[in-house]
Amino acid sequence: MILGRVCGTVVATIQHPFYDGKKQLIVRAITPDGRFDGDKYIVAIDLVGAGVGQTVIVEDEGNSARQLLGLKDAPVRSVVLGIVDEIALAPDEGPASPADATPA
Repeated sequence: MILGRVCGTVVATIQHPFYDGKKQLIVRAITPDGRFDGDKYIVAIDLVGAGVGQTVIVEDEGNSARQLLGLKDAPVRSVVLGIVDEIALAPDEGPASPADATPA
């Protein structure tokens, strides 16, 4: 799964019949603090009614996406699973491992 921001929608006059009536979103990966994470974009089917500018959770693995849709042969890789209301990051609680600790 990835955290992403919806950057746009896809409109296609000719497409695979599977996509008829399904909203397709362009999503760009972001870090937990909201910054874009590189230049990666994906096209995902919207299952939750997300819109441009919203932060979303995306399942970006074909088999899982097909299982969520209940279709084992669907030509899909990514689906938007949820709209994120808030991201709460844990405060820095000190060294990540005992090797990083400073002797007292």
